[in-house]
Amino acid sequence: MRKVAKVSHVGLDCHKNFSSVSARDSENRVVFRGRLEHADRRQLRRQLACWPKGTPVVLEGTFGWGWMADELKQAGHDPHLASSRKVAAWRDARGLAKSNKIDADLLGELWSQQPRWWEVWLAPQEVRDQREWLRYRMALVQVQTMTKNRIHATLHRHGIVHGVSDLFGKKGREFLKLLVEADEPLRESGRKTLAGHLRLLEQVRGQIAGATRTFRTQVKKNGQAEMWRTLPGIAWVLAYTIQAEVGDIARFKTSRLLARYSLLAPKADDSGDEGLDTPIGRHVGHAGRRTLQWAFIEAAHGAVRKSKYFRALFDRRTDGGTRNKNRGYIAVARDLCSVGFACVKKRRRFTEDRPARPGSKQQNDTGQASAAEPDPELGQPDHPMVAAAL
Repeated sequence: MRKVAKVSHVGLDCHKNFSSVSARDSENRVVFRGRLEHADRRQLRRQLACWPKGTPVVLEGTFGWGWMADELKQAGHDPHLASSRKVAAWRDARGLAKSNKIDADLLGELWSQQPRWWEVWLAPQEVRDQREWLRYRMALVQVQTMTKNRIHATLHRHGIVHGVSDLFGKKGREFLKLLVEADEPLRESGRKTLAGHLRLLEQVRGQIAGATRTFRTQVKKNGQAEMWRTLPGIAWVLAYTIQAEVGDIARFKTSRLLARYSLLAPKADDSGDEGLDTPIGRHVGHAGRRTLQWAFIEAAHGAVRKSKYFRALFDRRTDGGTRNKNRGYIAVARDLCSVGFACVKKRRRFTEDRPARPGSKQQNDTGQASAAEPDPELGQPDHPMVAAAL
């Protein structure tokens, strides 16, 4: 009990079946080390309750940290999440081997590091629930794609050529149904496996539709997600995806920080001389949310089709769509991220029309105030593609 009373902060290395604990005092000395078994949840809670209330606990952001953070909060402690990439680099820089004991000691030692370069956002339970629904639907879509590919492979394996444009549309499903019911050209094994694939496809489609309905309901209840949905190219699924991955927009001070988190901020690894050809070593980031990057680039394709503003941006970057199309879509996705950030921050809907700048001739002629208000810190108007919320 004397050792427990001296505990100032704790490093907790969470694994699948157990967690290694390294408790330290106010002078950052190790007070005790221990092991928490996950199988007996009641015993785990009793052990956590023995620590002083409000003890800061540093967790590593690896798979399965969420439930442990919830248990720590329920026990009255203060969990903090450390970047696993930064912790690993710090351990390697000090020449330390990787073990459960060393990892727990390092996590406990991090609390004394100022500033907290190691800390990352600990997503609340609500955001983690949204991400769980998102991962569930993504997995279902992967199963659907795999099943469709197997159906195509079955037809190809038996030499069947169809003339329908969409094998899984109305006419395509009728064609597949006839193949299952007819004696030819498929053999019995082919007919039965095809029928099984079709049943699986219908079941997966039903589950995807149910998850999509859940997305629509949650987007309607979430003001930030509704603002994301006003951008061209972003519908229900992408709005839910972006909201689930971004979480609270207030944790990003600028749109560039959100772009870096979305893996859309350009980086350069140039070294040596550069020729006149396309520069080498240019890329977007590697530490961030890949799902968020996919969502914005997917939205960029729709924005180029639907919006004159984003189409003009795409044409400028690609010489009218004749070269570097992927770079063009990344540029549009980057701008979508910036415009969406302004929409959500200012709680305003996207508009295609550019509002008049304060003091411009257009504003003086109409006598109406511009929708763009100056930023009190920078003296600059808001993003021109953001209009007041309806």
